[in-house]
Formats: sequence, structure tokens, C-alpha cells
Amino acid sequence: MSHLLQILNFIFVLLEVVVLFNLIIIAHEWGHFLAARWRGLKIEEFGVWFGKPIWKKEINGVVYSLGSIPAGGFVKLPQLAPMDIIEGEADVPRETLPAISPIDKSIVAFAGPLFSFLLAVVMAYMVYFVGKPVSDQEKTTTIGYVEPGSPAEKAGLRPGDRILEVDGHPVKRFNGMINSVVWFIVRSEGEKIPFKIERDGKISTVESGWVKQTHKGWERSGLRKVQILPALSTKIGAVEPNSPAAGAGLQPGDTITHVNGQAIFTPEPLVEAIEKNPLAPVAITIERAGEWRNVAIQPKPLPSEEGKTRPRIGIAWDRKITLDYPTPKQQIVDSVSSIGNMLGALFSPKSDVKAQHFSGPVGIGRIYYAMFENEQGWRLALAFSVFFNVNLALLNLLPLPVLDGGHIVLAFIESIRRKPVNIKVLEMVQSACALVLIGFIIYVTFFDIQDLPWRNLGGGKEVPAASPAGK
Repeated sequence: MSHLLQILNFIFVLLEVVVLFNLIIIAHEWGHFLAARWRGLKIEEFGVWFGKPIWKKEINGVVYSLGSIPAGGFVKLPQLAPMDIIEGEADVPRETLPAISPIDKSIVAFAGPLFSFLLAVVMAYMVYFVGKPVSDQEKTTTIGYVEPGSPAEKAGLRPGDRILEVDGHPVKRFNGMINSVVWFIVRSEGEKIPFKIERDGKISTVESGWVKQTHKGWERSGLRKVQILPALSTKIGAVEPNSPAAGAGLQPGDTITHVNGQAIFTPEPLVEAIEKNPLAPVAITIERAGEWRNVAIQPKPLPSEEGKTRPRIGIAWDRKITLDYPTPKQQIVDSVSSIGNMLGALFSPKSDVKAQHFSGPVGIGRIYYAMFENEQGWRLALAFSVFFNVNLALLNLLPLPVLDGGHIVLAFIESIRRKPVNIKVLEMVQSACALVLIGFIIYVTFFDIQDLPWRNLGGGKEVPAASPAGK
């Protein structure tokens, strides 16, 4: 029965991903469609999904179709630059169709990104009203754990340090792509990464080395790390009956402050202490209602959330997710900044961020799937969709053939020359660029597939910056 429920849950979540992902893509194409009707262009087909059609019907001279591959859609507009390699050959010879003005071509091309942006604004207002789930690590820059022997430990960083700047950039959160500790570590380009920190009320700067995970030729290359984790709440959310923790008198609401005499700022040191010596009692200090109590607890094998039995003391951490209500303007600005950061890193010759670190349809679908599995999944997916729509709008405006920005550039060239670009030349350029685009999607999809749940990519080693592999 449990397996059946798991299968049904998988199907339901997958359907949610497909519906939302396709809604975003189709809204973009709907913009092209409405603009083409407004400007009087010939519309051959409006297709939802790709592949061999499983349904097709002509209404008022326009063919509407439903493909067999549930990924996006298209509008076939033969009076624009030819897109035969993606949409199929035009049914009507282009030579027999009336010419359209460069301004009409620009309007139709721009309408797709415009509709994506408008959908982003609508979703941003929805997020503003319903809230965006925010975890502890999105609200702190305090170090919770420093891995033994790591570059951070060698540099002198300690748990409890509050990071103010990384590589000269002020930080406001631990994870993410906007003003975050992790992003500025990844984005750094020097042999050392300077950290401005606050410790015991004093401000100082330390320089840390970094490591990257080794990888095989077909795997994504590793990105820089200094091997630190953010501070997380160490408050107990639940105590399992008949567990060592219950026997020692631990209660929900207790906060663990020390493990084996060391102050902790995240659960990781407790997990590490048990894994290193599961047969030894763990000395724990808890704070309850302003009072402190020391207890020694002997771990014993207990089932974990992953379904495996391992030494544990039998507690669950208090992981309450709070809701933030960012303004629509802030969401749009953050989305634009994230895209700018990624593109800036991609085109920087010294950056470790490469094209392989981008995500295609499979990677985006995996992100949505992981979000929908969360109890706050629809809020998370809604917030991510704001970024996705802005990303879709801006990247499509890049002045490259095949993209909407390319159509606008071609229309501008046509207005300067006062005649269309030679159709044969245009077909060659469009086809070549379409092949490059398809190749890029296949390229990133190759790496995206390796991130799917059934892939086990563990086992890579962290290589210091001083070694050849680290540089």
C-alpha cells in the first residue's frame, strides 16, 4: 500500500511540474500569437508541446495542435525569420506571403518576452500576498560549522563568526545568488578569499584558501568551497519515545548549546560526535527556560528518516519555516541581479562557473519537483517561477539569431538597409544558430541527468587550491 501511495504521489507531483512549466512557456508563446494577430501576420500553427501531434484542428485559418512531447510550445510565423529546423517547414511558400514592416516584426518578437515578464509580475504579486518560505540559512551569515582540516579552519574561521564581507562584497545571507556567502566564494577568482568577520564584538579580516571537488570528464566540474556551514537552530522539535534522549529527560523546546564541552551553532557537531564514536556517551548541555543542564547520553541504533538504522539519540530538530513577504519590485530586481551574476560569471575568463553549470528543461524540472515535494512546495515553486519568467524574458532578448532578440536585430538591420535580409542567407544563419541552441540544450541536459535522484555522484574528493587540480 505504501509503495502505491509513493507512486501516486510521484505522478501527482510530476503532473504539477509539467503543468506549471508548460504554463510559463505557453504564456511566452501566447504573447507572440496575440501580437501576430494584432499586426496581421500569417499564423500557420499554434502548437502546445513538440513532437508528433496527438491532436490537431484548424480554426479560422490557424492550426492548433497538441504534441506528444510535454515540453513548451511554439507559434509558426512564416513571415518572420525561418525557424524550420525547430518548427518544421512552412506550409505556405514564403515568397507568396506579403512583406511585413520591421516594426511589426519587432513588436511580434518583443511580445513573447513581454508576456513572460508580465507573468513574472503577476506571480510576484501572488508571492507578496501569500508569502515566500524562508529557512534559517537564508537569514544568517553566521558560521555554524567549520570542517576539520578545511581551508576555513586553516585560515582561522570559527563557528560563531559572523561574516560581513566575502571577497570584498557585503553579504546578507548564507545561500543563494544575491549577496550571499556561498555565491561570493564560488565567484571569487583569486588564490585566496578574504573574509571580513565579526567575533566577540571585534571586526577582523582573514584570508582563506579553497577546495574544489574532483570530477570525471563527464561530470560537472566542482566549484569553490571553503567547507563551512551556516548556523542553524539547535532547538529540539521532537523526542522519540523510548529513545536515549527520552531516557535522559530531553524535551521538545530544549536547546542544545554544547556537545562534549564545545559550543555548537548547528546540529552538525552532534552528528559528527556520534558518527566518530558511536559506542561512547555524548556529553550534552541543554538550555531550558533560562536554566542549563548537563547530561550524558549513550546513542543506540535507531531507524532514521532515510529508512536506515544508525546510531542516534532519538531527536528531531525544530525546523520551523517562516514566511517572508518581499515586494514585487524586490523580487524582480533580485531575479534580474541573479541572471546578471550568472552571465557575468560565465563570461569572466577566470571564473569557475561554466556553461555546464546552467540548467536546461530537465534541470529546471528537477528543481520544481524537489520544491513540490516540500509541504510549502507551491509557495516555493511560485517564488521560483518569478525568477524563471524573468530569466526567460531576458535571455530571449539576447541579440542572437533564433532568439527573440535576434529577430529584433534583424528587423533593425532591415530598416537600415530598407530591404529584407536575403532569405537564403537568413535560412543558413537561422539553421546554424538553431543547431547551436539545440546542441547547448543537449549539452546542459547531459549534466542535468546526472543530478537526477537515481544518479550517485558521491565519492569525489576535495582538492586544495595549492594542488594542480585545485587551480
